[in-house]
Amino acid sequence: VRAVSEADEAAVVSLWHACGLAVGNSDPLRDFRAVRGRPSSEILGAFDDTGRLLGSIAVGFDSNRGWLHYVSSDPAYRGRGIGRALVAAAEDWLAARDVVDVHLTVRAANAAAAQFYERIGYHTLPSIMMEKLLRKPDQGGAA
Repeated sequence: VRAVSEADEAAVVSLWHACGLAVGNSDPLRDFRAVRGRPSSEILGAFDDTGRLLGSIAVGFDSNRGWLHYVSSDPAYRGRGIGRALVAAAEDWLAARDVVDVHLTVRAANAAAAQFYERIGYHTLPSIMMEKLLRKPDQGGAA
């Protein structure tokens, strides 16, 4: 597991699409470019000996709260510990920056993901996630 580079962009974004993570208002390409290599965020990738991307995770923090996003493993390689290794690497990345707790969001329909996180020590919080669109994703930032 290592931080991905700009050269890994197409493989990571393709993996996110293959894993069904590009849903709703998500823009994986924009997210990759916004998160990778920043002081408070990074994208980590799991690679095999040939350099093939097997999984990835976006990790970041705001003050003492960390977050995980776009947790993905190649569907052909699931069940081999890739997701577990990525989450552990992201937790280590956060701990090295004195982050106290980690949050993530699982879509209600993704029971398999929720079960995975429960197996590795995460628990459901009694909270409500809310959203407000500031602009439609296909519109530019200018008014």
